[in-house]
Amino acid sequence: MATNKILDRNVPDLLVRYHKEVEEAARTAVRDALLRQKREGNPVPVSRDGRVVILQPDEINVDADDQGEK
Repeated sequence: MATNKILDRNVPDLLVRYHKEVEEAARTAVRDALLRQKREGNPVPVSRDGRVVILQPDEINVDADDQGEK
């Protein structure tokens, strides 16, 4: 059975220490997934005003800057 570990309060949590990198990685992953779904012609479910909405591929909006196009 695992034992509880005592955290050293002087060492910041890794997610706190690297929060900028984690956020950038998450943004990149979502952008890549949206681009892939759009390219393959697949709809994407999203949440809008607390409701699930299905976006058709032509409705998926990914900024041109995010696609590497200018």
